[in-house]
Amino acid sequence: MSLRLLLGLILAVGLCGPLQAKTITGTASVIDGDTIDIHGNRIRLHAIDAIESRQRCKLPNGKLWNCGKDASFELADKIGRAPVSCEVTDIDRYKRFVAICRQNGEDLNAWLVRNGWAVAYRRYGRDYVPQEDAARKQRAGIWASELMMPWDWRRR
Repeated sequence: MSLRLLLGLILAVGLCGPLQAKTITGTASVIDGDTIDIHGNRIRLHAIDAIESRQRCKLPNGKLWNCGKDASFELADKIGRAPVSCEVTDIDRYKRFVAICRQNGEDLNAWLVRNGWAVAYRRYGRDYVPQEDAARKQRAGIWASELMMPWDWRRR
């Protein structure tokens, strides 16, 4: 094996280390209810799925409301301009980082689900199922209305 090939392999292994070691920190801009941007890095929140921005929910009185936009606004209000720190767990098919994001130690993914602004995305993890169960029981956020699960809405 040539020295050049050996050095290339060592470099490749070093660059492909575990993603868990990568942390992205800074002021976040909300893209939608489960995606943020920090310094040009798109970050999809791990194991949750928020109602889509154009999606609407139906209240018990029959009135439709922009629950998807409200989910995004709630996340934006929650984080404000305070720094967010995201621990990367993966990269998705759209080349976004997938991460658990925290602000002042609080798991924002869990906060969104617990307050009824996102659902546990069981396809990618069961991390937030207890928070979803609690939000559904309390009829928090989207659970106060009829809704289509975001993955069904996107497929439609």
